[in-house]
Amino acid sequence: MTAPPDSAVADPSAWVARFATLIPAGGRVLDFACGRGRHARWLARHGWEVEAVDRDAAALATFAGEPRVSVAQVDLENGDWPYGTACFDAIVVTNYLYRPRLELLLDCLAADGVLIYETFMLGNERFGRPGNPEFLLRPGELLERLAGDYTIVAFEQGEVARPRPAVVQRVCAVKGQGITVLPDRPPE
Repeated sequence: MTAPPDSAVADPSAWVARFATLIPAGGRVLDFACGRGRHARWLARHGWEVEAVDRDAAALATFAGEPRVSVAQVDLENGDWPYGTACFDAIVVTNYLYRPRLELLLDCLAADGVLIYETFMLGNERFGRPGNPEFLLRPGELLERLAGDYTIVAFEQGEVARPRPAVVQRVCAVKGQGITVLPDRPPE
């Protein structure tokens, strides 16, 4: 199976595209629970080295031949943690939450590394899935968790209309306190 043509790959989240500019050029990025890989592909095509991890073997197979993308098929919620002492310049997570492994995931981020996280929060149940509170952030939860260890670059939470109606929480943070963050610049 080969990678889908550019026209078949969904655009990245505007949040991810906006804050990817903070990732060091050529840096190593973990696209955690990558799904069909819209962010992994987009990041790789803009020069970053990406590890795309998901449990869906069929979705990962579509990365065959994709430059700068390595894949790992892993059950992210059970079994041994696959990233031991791995260290990434950035971690991107969208539309996924599994609290029992959040600390392990954050431990994989290098000092001065960029965390770009965007997922659903309480209130989303009125729009459909996910509706289980186990998979919905509480108000301010990401800010609470990152306080003291990260420099918050941007945070948003609430109802959105696009790409579909949902209630989301988003954060971009840099690991470490007192980090100077450069203004946004478009990826090259």
